[in-house]
Amino acid sequence: MSDPGPRPPHQTGNDRHETSTERLDRNWNSILQELRVTQTGTQIITGFLLAAAFQPRFQLLDGYQITVYLTLICVAVITTAIGLGPVSLHRHLFHRHAMAQIVSMGSKFLHATLIGLSAVLSGTVLLIFDVVVNRVAGLVVGGAILMTTVLIWLILPRLVKLQ
Repeated sequence: MSDPGPRPPHQTGNDRHETSTERLDRNWNSILQELRVTQTGTQIITGFLLAAAFQPRFQLLDGYQITVYLTLICVAVITTAIGLGPVSLHRHLFHRHAMAQIVSMGSKFLHATLIGLSAVLSGTVLLIFDVVVNRVAGLVVGGAILMTTVLIWLILPRLVKLQ
């Protein structure tokens, strides 16, 4: 394949041959797609946690389990709010020529959402195993889930070699 020669100044240094505005729009759309996935999972888990308090067995939880549960509720709701943050940011900065800031902050919101979701996933498993099996099982399996999400979401992407 022959070298296409120098790119016009309005194009980015990648093979997409897109303007910086087109790149920002594409990046924003990618962030929105990723947020759709995380929001669905976060909202389902949050709904499950909120409904758990109204189950008859909830009255049997000990002090530790109630503390874990209430902490999970707070983390799940905050994670949901963070996951919705880019939508609010976009709405407030829409038509203000701030797409670079929206994309940058949206990416940060998405990273924070993934951290919160990892905590909610592992904490929910910890609570379920604690109630169903015992405290040690809850701590072991909850810790294993936390380590798995850290491995898959943080470490593995850093190990992937880019060509």
